[in-house]
Amino acid sequence: MPTPLRLAFMGTPDFAVPTLAALQAAGHQIVAVYSQPPRPAGRGQKPRPSPVAAAAAALGLPVHTPTSLKDPAEVERLRSLNLDAVVVAAYGLMLPKAVLDLPSLGCFNVHGSLLPRWRGAAPIQRAILAGDLETGVTIMKMDAGLDTGPMVLKEATPIAEADTAGTLHDRLSRIGASLMVRALEGVAAGEMTARPQPAEGVIHAAKIDKREARIDWTRPALDVKRQIHAFSPHPGAWFALNGARVKALAAQVADVSGAPGAVIALPLTVACGEGAVALTRLQREGKGAMDAATFVRGLPIPLGSVLG
Repeated sequence: MPTPLRLAFMGTPDFAVPTLAALQAAGHQIVAVYSQPPRPAGRGQKPRPSPVAAAAAALGLPVHTPTSLKDPAEVERLRSLNLDAVVVAAYGLMLPKAVLDLPSLGCFNVHGSLLPRWRGAAPIQRAILAGDLETGVTIMKMDAGLDTGPMVLKEATPIAEADTAGTLHDRLSRIGASLMVRALEGVAAGEMTARPQPAEGVIHAAKIDKREARIDWTRPALDVKRQIHAFSPHPGAWFALNGARVKALAAQVADVSGAPGAVIALPLTVACGEGAVALTRLQREGKGAMDAATFVRGLPIPLGSVLG
């Protein structure tokens, strides 16, 4: 058993929870957990703790939810913890240099891509949209730039035809958890050092704009299928049907053709600018996700219908 490290963990969404759990299971001393403040959620719009804050509370770990780490009082609180390292996973706040310089070993980030490709906010979605054949996780020692720090460990995973942002998110979160435990052990033992990112191959993964989610049936079928999978389950690629939004959550490319947006085969194959897509999983507003056959039983869409 390696010597336990004194850690602060910083993360917010579900993606970060496996890493927090893995560090706890590895025997490290997590002396503070930082997460984004509670946000309104659900029908009542009552403030709800983030997934990381909820997981940390269940583990009996102290949770802090500042709106910024730039406050000198927050920096001093972190300084008083005498940290060996800070672990960051999808925290959502920038770490100022004063915080980056505090831990003896440094601050380490779980990033959901093979850096330097897809630096930024939406690496999983952008990889699927671009048609990448693989992606992965990089453990990076953080610096003041946006995902520009030197790399400690990487692990790749193929992007399968059936992968959505949801399935890939879950797989990468598990890989990241295991990789971070290994990285901290290696760095603490002096067996691993961070190496600079290559100057070539840098691509920025811009934050997803909800305006990107509306399906344009005039685009090639492969592009439409990638869009559907990249935005599944959130925000959900959508089309208009009888004045309402319907989310398409999964699809397959079909070797048939017709007028873009027209339903050309049952249960729900839709023509695109080139080829067509068979929509296999959908969700109406206010309803749960369902397969295409179930969907059209509840809301028939005749052949020849044109989707908006």
